[in-house]
Amino acid sequence: MEKDEKYIRAKKRVKNLRAFYIHLIVYILVNAMLFVINLISGADNWWFLYPLVGWGIGVIVHGVSTLAFGIFGEEWEERKIKEYMEKDR
Repeated sequence: MEKDEKYIRAKKRVKNLRAFYIHLIVYILVNAMLFVINLISGADNWWFLYPLVGWGIGVIVHGVSTLAFGIFGEEWEERKIKEYMEKDR
């Protein structure tokens, strides 16, 4: 039973990581395209920076939420549960 739960959690983590990588690739490609369009249409106003920064914040938040589970993952949760159980004794 425990192996099945570990497999499901690992599969979910891989799925989340894959979604982050796809998000990052789309971010890079779309913003590169916006940069080229901005460059071709006239570089007087660098408007491509607004979506770059706005969307970039979203990508950073997505990355932190996805990658932070490695720091605060299952092992960390188990250690904390054991620690709190020991304190309650």
